[in-house]
Amino acid sequence: MRFLHLSDLHLGKRVYGFSMLEEQMDALLQIERIAGDQEVDAVVVAGDIYDKGVPPTEAVELLDRFWTHLLAMGVQVLAISGNHDSAERLSFAQDILAASGLHIAGVQGQAVRRVRLSDAWGPVDFFLLPFVKPARVASLYPQTQIANADDAVRALLAGAQREAGVRSVLIAHQLVLSPGEEVERCDSETVQIGGTDGVFVDAFDGFDYVALGHLHRAQRVGRDTVRYAGSPLKYSFSEARGNKSVTLVEMDAQGVRTRLLPLTPLRDLRDLRGPLQALVEAADGVSTDYVRAILTDEDPVYDAIGQLRRVYPNVMTIEFERNAPAQACAALHTVDVRGRSPMELFEDFYLRQAGKALGDEARQAVQAAVDGAQEGEA
Repeated sequence: MRFLHLSDLHLGKRVYGFSMLEEQMDALLQIERIAGDQEVDAVVVAGDIYDKGVPPTEAVELLDRFWTHLLAMGVQVLAISGNHDSAERLSFAQDILAASGLHIAGVQGQAVRRVRLSDAWGPVDFFLLPFVKPARVASLYPQTQIANADDAVRALLAGAQREAGVRSVLIAHQLVLSPGEEVERCDSETVQIGGTDGVFVDAFDGFDYVALGHLHRAQRVGRDTVRYAGSPLKYSFSEARGNKSVTLVEMDAQGVRTRLLPLTPLRDLRDLRGPLQALVEAADGVSTDYVRAILTDEDPVYDAIGQLRRVYPNVMTIEFERNAPAQACAALHTVDVRGRSPMELFEDFYLRQAGKALGDEARQAVQAAVDGAQEGEA
C-alpha cells in the first residue's frame, strides 16, 4: 500500500491580502504528478482543506479539479474536516461520492468512519477522525466524562471497529503532544488558548500509521509512524527558512516506511533584512517571491515600499529594526511637556523613535517647518 499524506491545504487563503490561489493550484499540480510517478493507491488529506468555512468559489473549483484528476487516475481520496473547514459542507453527498472513490468525513458521529482498501498483503483499514470538539463528543457520550480533546479522542477511538491482524491507518486533525518533546508551530496556525486542545500521542497506540494535520511543519510526534505532513505552502514568515513536502507512506509485510517528497513553490516566501539601499542593490533582477523586508536603516527612509517594489513587486510587509538606547524606551506620557518648545518636543520624540539625536541639517529643516506652521497659525 502506497499513499500520499498531505494536510492543511487552506485553499482560498490570503496572506497579507495576497491571494494564494495561483500558488495553491501549482502545488496541487505537483502533487498530482507525484501521485502518478509514485503510483500511489490513495491520497490522504488530514484536514483544513479550505481556509474558511465558506470558501471563495475559486477555491471550491480548484479542489474539484484536484480530486477529479486524482479519481481519474484511479487514486482513492480520503479526507477529513479540520478546524478551519465547515464540517457540514464537506459532508454533503459523502455516501454518494464514496462510490467513486472519494471518502470524506466532515461531521463526527458516534462511530469513526472506516474505509477498507486492500493490497497484496491483505486489507488496510483507514479510520477518518475529523477535528474533534469536546463539547460535541460529550453530547454523543453523555455517560462519559469528556473534559478536553484528549478525553474526546480516546472516547471515539475506543468505539472504533478495529480488527485484530488488520493493518490500520488513522487520519486526524489535532494538536498531538508527546511528553518530553516540543512540537514545532508556526504563526499561521490556530491553537486554542487554555491547554484543552492537546491530545497525547499514546491515544493512538495500535495504529500502524497516524496521518496528522493541524501543524504546518512536517514532523514526527513520539514515533516515526505518527506524523504531521505540514502545509504544502508557506503561509507565514515564521516558515520562511523551511521547505515544503508531501509524505509518501509505504506499507508492506516489512512494516511502514515514510519519505518526504519536496514541493517547489511557484513563488517563495522569504525574509530580507538590511538597509533599504543594500536590499535594492543586492536584487538579481526582479523577483516575484513574496517578501517581508526588515529594514535596519538608522535614518528615516523615503517611500520604502515603492523603492522595494521596483525589484520585489510582491513585498507583503515592511518592518523597521532600530537599536534604540535604553532611555528611548521610556513612555512618552511620563515626559513633562509644560514649558517646552515644539522643537524640543520633536527632538525628544525623534530620539525615542530613531535612537539617536537629530542632526544639524535635519534640525534646521524641522525648525523651518515649525516656524512656518506658527506663522500660518498667526
